Amino acid sequence: MYQVKRNSRSEFVPIRNLSYHVRIWGEPVPNQMPLVLVHGWMDVAASYQFMVDALKCDRYVIAPDWRGFGETNCGEVDNFWFPDYLADLDFLLDHYAPGQSVDLVGHSMGGNVAMLYAGVRPERIHRLVNLEGFGMPATHAAQAPRRYAKWMDELKQLHAGEMNLRAYDTVAGVASRLMKTNPRLDRHKADWLAPHWARSNALGQWEISGNPAHKVTNAQLYRLDEVLEIYKHITAPTLAVEASDNSMEQWWKGKYALTEYHDRLKAVPDVRIQHITNAGHMLHHDQPEILAALIEKFLQPD
Repeated sequence: MYQVKRNSRSEFVPIRNLSYHVRIWGEPVPNQMPLVLVHGWMDVAASYQFMVDALKCDRYVIAPDWRGFGETNCGEVDNFWFPDYLADLDFLLDHYAPGQSVDLVGHSMGGNVAMLYAGVRPERIHRLVNLEGFGMPATHAAQAPRRYAKWMDELKQLHAGEMNLRAYDTVAGVASRLMKTNPRLDRHKADWLAPHWARSNALGQWEISGNPAHKVTNAQLYRLDEVLEIYKHITAPTLAVEASDNSMEQWWKGKYALTEYHDRLKAVPDVRIQHITNAGHMLHHDQPEILAALIEKFLQPD
């Protein structure tokens, strides 16, 4: 089993009628702003453990489980709306860093949230790190009728139980699933991560700690014009980190490419791009030491 170097503690914070689970490493340090880590789709805050362990300096680190992931419940909902993540983060920062700016790191979906939040609340972000938060393919208005129809069809599938996540007989099965998805994840890390990524149910099976409603297509189109306008308002120095294994062609089948993402980043006033070799999309699992060193160098005081 992976041996943790920095122990975390769990807190539950009332946020917008939800009991938000937040994982905390360290304690507040005078004259040091918090480091906030937000995870991606179908992931959990504990996923950052390997990277936090690799940090050379002690930091006060705050990492929430997004609504409907990990130990943060979401009530009786059947779909999720992206603006809620921004509002949840806003409330969380008011709780943990009132009147203070923070260093913000986001992975994948969390990277997309972090980029948008940094443009909407630029005064709250000191430095911004986006780990493979590429955004979505551009859309056009003619797609709206089919998108709304697909959303309603998937809601029916969800309520019919057709979108439920698979349960595993053992926690070792969950670990094997993680390793299958990411071949670079070794057994020691997978065995540690599995009980954080899933939980035991009444039948003794292990269920992924993610609400299946997250699989429902968003009814609203991805408005690239709005995204780029928000990017223009980011004032924090921004680091965009990419893995050597580009997954975008596999995900989007030519609908959206890395070159287009790079074009979008030109809207951000102060941005630099860094690459990590021998890593896939879960680069905080694949190369936590290299990633931690990259982030710490970027976050050094001005």
